[in-house]
Amino acid sequence: MTDANTPPSRGRILVVDDQRNMRATTALLLRAENYTVFEAGTGDEALAHLAGGSMDLLLTDLKMEPMDGLTLLRRALEVAPRLQIIMMTAFGSIESAVEAMRLGAYDYVTKPFKESELRYRVERALERARLLRDVDNLATDFNQRHGLSALVGRSAAMRDLTARLMRVAQSDATVLIHGESGTGKELVARALHAHSRRKARSFVPVNCAAISETLLESELFGHTKGAFTGAVKARRGLFEEADGGTLFIDEVTETSPTFQSKLLRALQEGEVRRVGESTALRVDVRTVAATNRDIELEVREKRFRQDLYYRLNVVTLRVPPLRERLEDVPALAEHFLERANARSPNPRRLSAAAVTHLMGYDFPGNVRELENLVEQAAALAEADELLPEDFPLRQARLTPAPGATTAATSEGAHGLVSGGSGGPTLAQVVEEAERRAIAQSLERHGVDLARVADELGVSSTTLWRKMKRLNLRPPSDVARE
Repeated sequence: MTDANTPPSRGRILVVDDQRNMRATTALLLRAENYTVFEAGTGDEALAHLAGGSMDLLLTDLKMEPMDGLTLLRRALEVAPRLQIIMMTAFGSIESAVEAMRLGAYDYVTKPFKESELRYRVERALERARLLRDVDNLATDFNQRHGLSALVGRSAAMRDLTARLMRVAQSDATVLIHGESGTGKELVARALHAHSRRKARSFVPVNCAAISETLLESELFGHTKGAFTGAVKARRGLFEEADGGTLFIDEVTETSPTFQSKLLRALQEGEVRRVGESTALRVDVRTVAATNRDIELEVREKRFRQDLYYRLNVVTLRVPPLRERLEDVPALAEHFLERANARSPNPRRLSAAAVTHLMGYDFPGNVRELENLVEQAAALAEADELLPEDFPLRQARLTPAPGATTAATSEGAHGLVSGGSGGPTLAQVVEEAERRAIAQSLERHGVDLARVADELGVSSTTLWRKMKRLNLRPPSDVARE
């Protein structure tokens, strides 16, 4: 057992050397510094240690047999890519050092080394290991909140959006995101950043509709002290804050042509001038813009500069409104309810009847409206199970899609059959969602079942089986009867 008074280990180190005395002396020195130290006499023994548990640092001799240090380095990084490695060698040369560093070593030390030198190099390597862990933890948290996991949905429209997003994320291309209010344009922008090579740097959002034009220029470009009334000190702009990362300009069509010309200049030249300054500052920023307007109409009506439109519209991503992907409603509702439950001492669950109720609505407020409905129901419902009456909808129900039924249709060959509690079962709700998705795809593609299967993300065999079970046929087949 560990003594309660023993300070926690400062890191886990594996020392590898085929000379037992050298290995034991090095390990003893490091244990005195309160590191947890393991020893190995061969490369194979070292790899077994690495496979069996996490290490922060590998300290290995270069000249060993039968596996030398460089071979161990390569194989160790295959097992643990984040492992920090310091190479020890009595044959110190530029060639061996360069080769070790090229292969991924963090540092190297020449025997015989001073104890102070080894302690310093080990401390630096472990500090780097801690920083990389922190970055990984932050990236994981960011990705959970803003990455693809936040883009909930298995509909064909969402699969297309996700696939396109992943293709463009690794490039630095400027992206223009189209979508109605409440569809999640900022989530898409954050997902782009989270899956880009810039993910370790800042994601900086600005909503042009929320800031007056007189302040917007200062907000984006910064200002010097005394540049205008109230500028009591110099301030960096959001372009500078986003240097090395991503700048998300939301509702870009809400700006005036005068401001648009300044934005165009910054994007074209990759530099900004703070308000009140004549010196330009270089910035390395990936720009993602978004709008809920028909931007091509704005260009035709001379409300948006055509040259800025071309600069922003390198790659376009369209976020579909929720009414075009109602089959995603059950998953979205569960997602929002799970988040609400995490903040509440009284966890709720969705009834199948409530899901059916929601799927018959057209959601003019899109995903944001669904989120608000679920959070409101979770906060105000009297029972643990959320029922249709816990979701007051403010607009008429949707017209049924071909081959589908509304919640009101409870009888008939294609209707939802009541479950034991008086409402449809979850399996019946899922079946109805499948019926609607397939029927809508058949309306679009007719007898081209290969395209229908591709759009729905299933094999042709699975599609045929589902159509047979749901008594669905292509429109042209029905017309011939």
